[in-house]
Amino acid sequence: MYAGLDLDCGPFLGVHSEEAVKKGLLKEVDINNALVNTVTVQMRLGMFDDNAAGSSSSYARLGPKDVCSPAHQDLALEAATQGIVLLKNHGPSLPLSTRRHRTLAVIGPNSDATLTMIGNYAGVACGYTTPLQGLGKYASRTLHKPGCADVACANDTLFGAAIDAARQADATVLVMGLDQSIEAEFRDRVGLLLPGRQQDLVSKVAAASKGPTILVLMSGGPIDVSFANNDPRIGGILWAGYPGQAGGAAIARILFGTTNPGGKLPMTWYPQEYLRNLAMTAMEMRSSPSKGYPGRTYRFYKGPVVYPFGHGLSYTKFVQTIPNNVPSVTVVSIALDGRHHTTSLNKTTTTTINDSSSYGKAIRVTHAKCSKLSVGLDVDVRNVGNRDGSHTLLVLSSPPRQGGWAPPHKQLVAFEKVYVPANTQRRVRINIHVCKHLSVVDGSGIRRIPMGRHKLHIGDLMHSVSLQPATL
Repeated sequence: MYAGLDLDCGPFLGVHSEEAVKKGLLKEVDINNALVNTVTVQMRLGMFDDNAAGSSSSYARLGPKDVCSPAHQDLALEAATQGIVLLKNHGPSLPLSTRRHRTLAVIGPNSDATLTMIGNYAGVACGYTTPLQGLGKYASRTLHKPGCADVACANDTLFGAAIDAARQADATVLVMGLDQSIEAEFRDRVGLLLPGRQQDLVSKVAAASKGPTILVLMSGGPIDVSFANNDPRIGGILWAGYPGQAGGAAIARILFGTTNPGGKLPMTWYPQEYLRNLAMTAMEMRSSPSKGYPGRTYRFYKGPVVYPFGHGLSYTKFVQTIPNNVPSVTVVSIALDGRHHTTSLNKTTTTTINDSSSYGKAIRVTHAKCSKLSVGLDVDVRNVGNRDGSHTLLVLSSPPRQGGWAPPHKQLVAFEKVYVPANTQRRVRINIHVCKHLSVVDGSGIRRIPMGRHKLHIGDLMHSVSLQPATL
């Protein structure tokens, strides 16, 4: 409470606050202040208003009819569709065709999922469209076999029926992955592989399938599906996350090409062996080669991956270019605030840019004049394919190396999503705030702006930004 916590969503404060007051660790007045803050917000939301007396609060009158309006349900479908990431498309095998793939085998423990799709911290769904239901609107006939009793997939009892269905179908969609029994806020995963016998089911179904085999994954985190990525019999892989109430419809729209996928992975997908040197109690972000510690996230980890951060395919092809009139290097002078200037003979000069010699040439963000310090860069995005689609332009920065500490190998500093019709081009303006986006946190937790050349990576493109201390 002393740190500003007014509301605990769990039982901790309710269980321990009284004893804390008795021991003098907490004052009753602090509890009262937290209660006043919490109840004040509830009053502002109209939670104590008498609806029968004609309450003027719009919040008090909200109900299922408002939450489940057609506009909101359309938004749920749009969010699910935009969030799906196409990880693999061998051949290409996708999109499927309503003419050629009339009979569809729909297999897997998540193939008819409902509650699984909304994950943690969700309200009451207005209604569910399961993957089976969504795919059924595109196929003339569906052969549904779960293959596993649940995501734990403890045995192969149901494998035979699933394999037979794949032999009969024009295409096979396996909806596999995880659910809240495997990963949740209170439940940590013990590995990165598919649970139980799921991998075995996928491989056996793919080997028997008469037509293309597509793997759809539901999960909140990464899964090591290297086996499927390397298997030519598995034509496509989609990650749907936990896509919400309209997830089944969104998956079907992507698989049959009604919508062109444009999602990107928000995290690195690591191989199972990544966990060998990663103790769950180790929270360091930076790697430690001497200890064999690999580091965490795309910013510090440099080892092998299943899929990298930002990965995501499309049914069309986008080409990014930087206009010819843009110089290869943008030079930015960074002025320090008045506390770090001295005046001599009517001339202001910078007296220091280093707060400590061990951190090389780097200025503390709090010592720089940051308000209007930004870099603008234009990028042309051309759709050279025959399908309209959305492209997410990711800009990553590699800061200059500093003596005595290890900045990130790279970090995301900007992104823009742009819709580009087939055979057209759009120009995207990227604005990078120097102090916010090109600064890094040093080993002592101090945010600094490294001087020198920062390399901006935009796909295969590279643009440099040279940061220099200003001499006034």
